[in-house]
Amino acid sequence: MSIFSIFQLFGGLAFFLFGMTLLSGSLEKMTGGKLEKMLRKATSNPIKALIFGALITIAIQSSSAVTVMLVGFVNSGIMELGQTIGVIMGSNIGTTLTAWILSMAGISSDNILLAMLKPSNFAPLVAFIGVLLVLGAKVQKKKDIGTMMVGFAVLMTGMNFMSDAMSPLADMPEFTNILTAFTNPLIGVLVGAVVTGVIQSSAASVGILQALSMTGQMTYGMAIPIIMGQNIGTCVTAVISSIGVSRSAKRVSVVHISFNVLGTVFWLIAFYAVNAFVHFGFVNEAINPVGIAFVHSIFNLATTLLLLPFTKLLEKIANKVIPDTEETGEKFLDERLMATPAIALEELENSMMEMADKTEEGLGRALALVSKFDPAEYKFVMDNEDRVDWLQDNIGGYVTKLSTTQHLSEEGKKQANSLLQSVNEFERLADYANNIANSANEMNEKKLFFSEEAAAELAKLFGAITECYKKAIVAFRYKDPDLAKKIPPLSSLIEDICEYEKEAHADRVNAGVCTPEQGYIFNDILASCTRIGGHCSNIAVSIIRLSENKTGHVYMHDLKSRYREQFSSEYTEYYKKYMPNREADPAE
Repeated sequence: MSIFSIFQLFGGLAFFLFGMTLLSGSLEKMTGGKLEKMLRKATSNPIKALIFGALITIAIQSSSAVTVMLVGFVNSGIMELGQTIGVIMGSNIGTTLTAWILSMAGISSDNILLAMLKPSNFAPLVAFIGVLLVLGAKVQKKKDIGTMMVGFAVLMTGMNFMSDAMSPLADMPEFTNILTAFTNPLIGVLVGAVVTGVIQSSAASVGILQALSMTGQMTYGMAIPIIMGQNIGTCVTAVISSIGVSRSAKRVSVVHISFNVLGTVFWLIAFYAVNAFVHFGFVNEAINPVGIAFVHSIFNLATTLLLLPFTKLLEKIANKVIPDTEETGEKFLDERLMATPAIALEELENSMMEMADKTEEGLGRALALVSKFDPAEYKFVMDNEDRVDWLQDNIGGYVTKLSTTQHLSEEGKKQANSLLQSVNEFERLADYANNIANSANEMNEKKLFFSEEAAAELAKLFGAITECYKKAIVAFRYKDPDLAKKIPPLSSLIEDICEYEKEAHADRVNAGVCTPEQGYIFNDILASCTRIGGHCSNIAVSIIRLSENKTGHVYMHDLKSRYREQFSSEYTEYYKKYMPNREADPAE
């Protein structure tokens, strides 16, 4: 084996890992929306969680990625530790598919149909089609399919490189002598764990073993402990990902380690104990890539069947290893979720709805303070605004980082941009709720009261404001463009009402019915109401723009002209509801 064979071996490993990254990344991008639905079904039922774990690992071809996701889910409070145990077990089963795909490298036949199943024969064609899709496709989904195909071809090319690099080892006596060390199962487990831990990919580690088996010098007795050790080595990724997370999230990596270590210890002892009496004949037979895939599958299935009834025990072990302590500071969504942008966006939407609900509650209580001041309610509005600010900072920062990820689809980018705009609008709504509450507090401190006429006008205005922000929140929750189109006319009416009431209140001040000091506070409230209507309209426009794929400034400019008749009709209905005593034509 020359120095060039060593270069080829490491080059093949590099191709393999890069191909796996391309393949899993494009698969995540294509299946992201479905992953969220599957995640919701991964409840405390371990069977459902197991099925979910297997399916998602098959979908993205990486059990390590699944475990990292689970750490992020628990750290973000999306899942409980108990829910992740079944998923971890399922991911170990799902990852065995990779070994079966790689085992096709050993196919050898003169039959053209069978020969086409060999990756080295069809991978170039897959790569060619993939490159055509990446370079020529107009639709992003087709480009993603092309990237997936290129990733698969690169992965299989790396596998072939490793196999070719190792083929000279078959004729080397020194290699045979080295392999005798692997007859000791403990050494085999250690080597499998170390190699997998170093390259942080059980698929690549299994691929190396399959390439090594093509020399014909590897036996079942040597391979079985190595395969068991590979399952332990793959835990390294989970351990690394758990650095700097909550104690609950750290327990995910403990469960992963416990599952693989307990399974390895039990089946290693069981296998060699039975072999001492039965003397399995296949132990000294040469193993091939298919045999490795078979052993890999049987081991993971057997370990899952063994430990599935003991999920509570695994949870207790994790709680013992990582005991509860008081943790300070609230954590937002874990950045590990960005590996699956569809799920990250879904959780961002949930955080946005919390922000919208907080904003709605703050607005409602702030408006109520004007007619009946309550110190406890005033404090709530102040504290509520702090919470909304916290959510804005975290959501805005998270969306900005998420927008830079390579795995985010075009649809996801539009959704992220919409969220980034809406989060600022909701924060401003909470600010104006704060302003109205401060105006109410000022009136309370100065023992001021509005006249009956002024109070009646504000009551009408507050009714319009309440309908406006409630419509905006419902439209945002359900991404309803039809409901959103009803908001700008109401916002426009609110602006007109505020102008009318500002003039009416000025007349009352001039007539001595209200004092100038009351007038300042009244105008401050009107200014806040005008801005609330404006921000509700901005939220509505963002929803409509997302549904129609329009750019912001162009759409805002032509909204009234494109929906002039509907806008006028809606405005008229709101006018009759909230300004019934005015004689002017509202449609003018």
